[in-house]
Amino acid sequence: MSKLIINGPTRLNGEVCIQGAKNSVLPILAATILCNGKSTIHNCPKLSDVNNSLNILRYLGCKCSFKNNIAVIDSETLHCCVVPDSLMLKMRSSIIFLGAILGRCGSAVITSPGGCELGPRPIDLHISALKRMGAAVHEGYGRIEFNAPNGLKGTTINLSFASVGATENIILAAVTAKGTTVIHNAAKEPEICDMVRFLNSCGAKIYGGGTDTITINGVKGISGCSHTIIPDRIVAATYMAATAVTGGEILLKNVEPEHLTTISSVFCEAGCELKCFEGNIYFKAPERLKNVSMIRTAVYPGFPTDAGPLVLTMLALARGTSVMVENIFQNRFRYVDELRRFGANIRIEGKIAIVEGVSSFSAAPCKCTDLRGGAALVVAAVAAKGTTVISDIHHIKRGYENIDTTLAMLGANINEV
Repeated sequence: MSKLIINGPTRLNGEVCIQGAKNSVLPILAATILCNGKSTIHNCPKLSDVNNSLNILRYLGCKCSFKNNIAVIDSETLHCCVVPDSLMLKMRSSIIFLGAILGRCGSAVITSPGGCELGPRPIDLHISALKRMGAAVHEGYGRIEFNAPNGLKGTTINLSFASVGATENIILAAVTAKGTTVIHNAAKEPEICDMVRFLNSCGAKIYGGGTDTITINGVKGISGCSHTIIPDRIVAATYMAATAVTGGEILLKNVEPEHLTTISSVFCEAGCELKCFEGNIYFKAPERLKNVSMIRTAVYPGFPTDAGPLVLTMLALARGTSVMVENIFQNRFRYVDELRRFGANIRIEGKIAIVEGVSSFSAAPCKCTDLRGGAALVVAAVAAKGTTVISDIHHIKRGYENIDTTLAMLGANINEV
């Protein structure tokens, strides 16, 4: 098992180019199943989740190549509709293949997906929506089988929660369904908009991406196209948090500032300086961060739950008391016990974290509990006095491309061993 060795504290300075968005590329890779011909995906980050997605595509019969952050997928040879347990369990996002396989093949067989253990994330919204579209569902022996031998049919779906995954799966299933599908209370994340742009470039007819009502007019088929993945807003927030805790100054390149509006406002409240221009963000931290009275995680355009661990780590070194309310995942605060090893003063009361800022962190051995919690430990380590050893970093590699070399370029003393 690999580990990260980080000697701190070090002040981060320099430039960093933000990678393509993990939460955008995964559904787009799944969407290539619906395409006739080749799809070329640019700015595709080198992540373990991307590799797992490509392995699923290969198992289904697609031809895939991945080089220099460009993925090429030819789905003409797809011949299978079953995703085996061994591949499903490697990542939670594997559920996104369901809608695409069912739309292409008229049947799909999956098992319950794996991924980070952040609490119950039932797929009942996905299942009930596909049932409304005409799919018959059979569960047993740890497998879920979906069948629509006569094809899916468009319908109106009212989501009880603005679920990103359910919204994406419904869109994928509806692209080649008969008639029109309307999703009410749809998720509005930028990553959904990116998938919609890809599909429309392939010939789909999808309207309302980025709003709470999305309409999909089914078409007979779509063709592959060339598409560039949007920048990853959570990765941008990670390097902002790491710079903030070290009192540094960086230039974030290849970003979409409008995707970071809610996150940026929290950094500004903490005393950081941000200037946006031409797809870049200049970011400068104060000598000592200020507290932020209240942060509530919410669906987009609210404060994203994925940025919560990063910002909470930053606020643990701020002057004063900060409060964060986690409204999305039940077990999001699992990483807090590891932060306490650094000397963080954080009290958890249900879905509320109360943070009493301390003046400094001391290095400590720790292990990643999940993807964003692991990134939070890296943020803590670059600010901590002494040598930190972080284990179980496979979680981090699910969402970050070369986080060690990127931070090293910014001045961090970090190595993977």
